[in-house]
Amino acid sequence: MTPNAASASSGPSRRSFLASTAVATAAVAGGMPLLSACGGSDNGSREGATSGKAAEKLLPTFVASTVATPDIPSKNGSSAGYTSRVDLAALKASVPEKLGTGAPFKVMSPFWGSPPKPDCAYYKAVDAAAGTKVVWQNQDGTTYGQKLGAVLASSSIPDMVVVPSWELVGKIANAVTAKFMDLGPYIAGDKVKKYPNLAAIPSDSWRMGIFGGALRGIPMPAAPASFIVPYYRKDIFDKKGYTVPKSPEEFLSWAKEATSAKAKVWACGDMSWVSASIFGVRPSGALGWNIGADGKLTYRVEQPEYLEALAWTRKLFDAGVVHPDDKARSGDAGQRFSAGQILVFVSDFSAWYGKTAEQAESNPDFEIEGMDIFGADGGNPKLWAAQPAGIWSMIRKGASKETVENALAAADFAAAPYGTKERMLVDYGVEGTHYTVKNGVPVKNDLGNSEVINAWVMLSAPAPYFAHPDFPDVARKQVEYQQRMGAFMKKTSTYGLNIVEPSRFASLSSQFEQLEIDYVRGNKQMSDVQAAISTWKSSGGDKLRDWYKQLLDKNGSAN
Repeated sequence: MTPNAASASSGPSRRSFLASTAVATAAVAGGMPLLSACGGSDNGSREGATSGKAAEKLLPTFVASTVATPDIPSKNGSSAGYTSRVDLAALKASVPEKLGTGAPFKVMSPFWGSPPKPDCAYYKAVDAAAGTKVVWQNQDGTTYGQKLGAVLASSSIPDMVVVPSWELVGKIANAVTAKFMDLGPYIAGDKVKKYPNLAAIPSDSWRMGIFGGALRGIPMPAAPASFIVPYYRKDIFDKKGYTVPKSPEEFLSWAKEATSAKAKVWACGDMSWVSASIFGVRPSGALGWNIGADGKLTYRVEQPEYLEALAWTRKLFDAGVVHPDDKARSGDAGQRFSAGQILVFVSDFSAWYGKTAEQAESNPDFEIEGMDIFGADGGNPKLWAAQPAGIWSMIRKGASKETVENALAAADFAAAPYGTKERMLVDYGVEGTHYTVKNGVPVKNDLGNSEVINAWVMLSAPAPYFAHPDFPDVARKQVEYQQRMGAFMKKTSTYGLNIVEPSRFASLSSQFEQLEIDYVRGNKQMSDVQAAISTWKSSGGDKLRDWYKQLLDKNGSAN
């Protein structure tokens, strides 16, 4: 079976990359909409957040799944891990009876690649097993925000819509509260027990599904310890006798030694995504706000570490150890890594398995490993937890009771845990049609690769896990990495809160992304960055701080 859907379904767009990382969680300005901190209702202000006791009343009761026990339990905010071979002939159903009635309902979801035909064998098989009839309206994932905005502005909304956090900007953020229904009457408290797989979703992930003071989003759970990983070519490190760096200074020194433009080998790609973690910089967006030990509320760009991280990344570019194509922001750093043109590149956790599987036959010596994130002083890092959910499926207001129950049945099927018949069907399709079993491991055929891709997995997911039957050691390494790094993880004051900022602040931080890109490449000076921070404060940052302070004073910190 495949890894958690959050990784398996990640598209190739930059936004999907952002959404899967701790460094850039909630990177888009505006956050995610919820009830006003100062009161209000569905018909009032939609700014703010719902937390504490108010949120607890809205959540489904948590009932852990006992169908399959992970070989490596979750620890320090990590995913769970399955490393033992599953007896495919002995798989159990997580929900023995079909929960759907077979009544059709429409689902709009982002899709990366070419969608299969509506009547394909995969869709028919999952519908038959779940008792559903999903009419898929798959949309290009790279332009999904445009389609989502247009649909939510219209009077015709599909019965169920997948909403990723990176699209929650501008009018879309407010439309979520106005257009999607409160699921509380169906799944709050013990009502969720009708849907066992939804009940097994962690409460922190459900809390992220509160929009506009009501539980509207069915979450795709994510592991808080989902950090960006600096991957390195262990096979080349071993061959060259390189020692894995354990400080920023050691990394730069090693990088100079390893780089040889003549041999077309550079030490690394752009390290910007991981330098923030090395120096303890908080994520962008709502997670960037935190109350420090001194009691002061600050945003990430006000941290001294923010400038330090940028300065270190600039040193790498200035030293010529970054591949020229990474400096030019062209091509694919992952391909350069596979080809040995760069020895370190940064990506999310899906790359660990993806690269291993990609190179297994063509380059058997290839070995990818995750470099532990070191601290700015060479000691332990100060890492920040990612939000426990960032993609939701929502049901339109006005949907019939039967439609709601069928949509929930579909989401429950999609959230089936690893080691179940449902998970096997969702991830691999039908044996003999979409995959065959070789040495006890399911292997997709061409039809499986064209039909069994990022559709059902977008409706929901079980608690985060890693499982790779063909490369179980990779799953073990992924979990152990998260557990090691998770031991140094802290939560910002806004962790676990869906927050929508007032629209007047929506573009306040938009200048920083391009400025950071320009600065580390030598096209801007540190004085430009410092001036931008001053402008941010005077043009609304200080007022936004006051707004966040009022929100946290009213609701309490999620930390």
